[in-house]
Amino acid sequence: MKKHVETSLSHIAKFAPFAEQTGASHFPIYNTGTFDLKKQDASSEDGKIYDYTRSDNPTREMLENLFTEVEGGAGCVCTHTGIASVALLFETVLKANSHILVEADCYGGTFRLLKVFKEKYNVTVHFANFLEFDAMEEILKNNPIDLVLCESPTNPGLKIIDLKKVADLTHKYDSLFAVDNSLATFISQRPLELGADFSLFSTTKYISGHGAVVAGAIVAKTKELSDEIHYYANAGGRSQNPMDVYLITLGIPTLKVRMKEHEKNSIIIAKYLEEQDYIVKVSHPSLESHPQHELAKEQMDYIPGLFCVDFNSVELAEQFIENTKIFGEKCSFGSPDSRVEIPAKISHASFSKEELAAIGIADSTVRFSIGLENVEDLIEDIEQAVK
Repeated sequence: MKKHVETSLSHIAKFAPFAEQTGASHFPIYNTGTFDLKKQDASSEDGKIYDYTRSDNPTREMLENLFTEVEGGAGCVCTHTGIASVALLFETVLKANSHILVEADCYGGTFRLLKVFKEKYNVTVHFANFLEFDAMEEILKNNPIDLVLCESPTNPGLKIIDLKKVADLTHKYDSLFAVDNSLATFISQRPLELGADFSLFSTTKYISGHGAVVAGAIVAKTKELSDEIHYYANAGGRSQNPMDVYLITLGIPTLKVRMKEHEKNSIIIAKYLEEQDYIVKVSHPSLESHPQHELAKEQMDYIPGLFCVDFNSVELAEQFIENTKIFGEKCSFGSPDSRVEIPAKISHASFSKEELAAIGIADSTVRFSIGLENVEDLIEDIEQAVK
């Protein structure tokens, strides 16, 4: 019987190996480096043998089983950071002299990692606006693209990419398609169901929900691709440790409830800011002013609580951040506390001014991540900070 995602998240212990032996409501932490092979039964139903935690660990396997089911994939690897899942994707798919096509509005850490692969492995990186399908097709038609990668919503520009159309176009030219699903999460959209070959995400953010750990995951659509990511994860030591897996699971059962609250609060704040005369633009997919508003409603069940605002001057943007009392000036998003940052200074500092301008981000752009506080307190904090 196929269950809704939130039902699976509420019963995570059932994904743990040996769960049926104890009936535990949560799962044990196998915080060990090695396992005694003589104590294990190779003739068991799945024939699973554990020898070394880098290769396999029952605690991590539980979370990988869960992510595989809720994403609708064939296998998953949990990684020690979010960017490690992107690195694992590149290590699995790319080789020396490969070509990759990437949405120009991408996470700053991904942008920096692409520079590393370009410099060390002569990987050719093609950037494009994934809303312009003709331009994308020209690149795919004229270059041996191994991998196409995007986020949706994009960070920080908040564009909504039509994942089904991009998947169809990518596969027309026999390339692989990967989606960074960190912002939407699988509670809102499932890229593999829309045609992607990989769905990867930072579990640091909404999925864990508490901001106490850094971690990531990558889910493959087919067993062949799953076997490959497992091989390279083991070879490169990308796998997540059991204690961090446990910390991630503490927030998972409440993901849907939290995403609804993040969405509700962020819409209230975005609408409030849209009415202020010191604001030039608010980029929030829930607003009718957003150019992909209808696609956002169609493709996602919930809109994340992250959005960008252009103040009418750099000075006011900086003053606002300096004077806030509740909003912290912090990178990342998806935690209970609301936070603000100027992307050009923090999360996307690896971009040049020209590269940021190309994706619509200015020095006066402030990125908001709305948390779970009372919105009246947040609005009062905005008002006093601006004054």
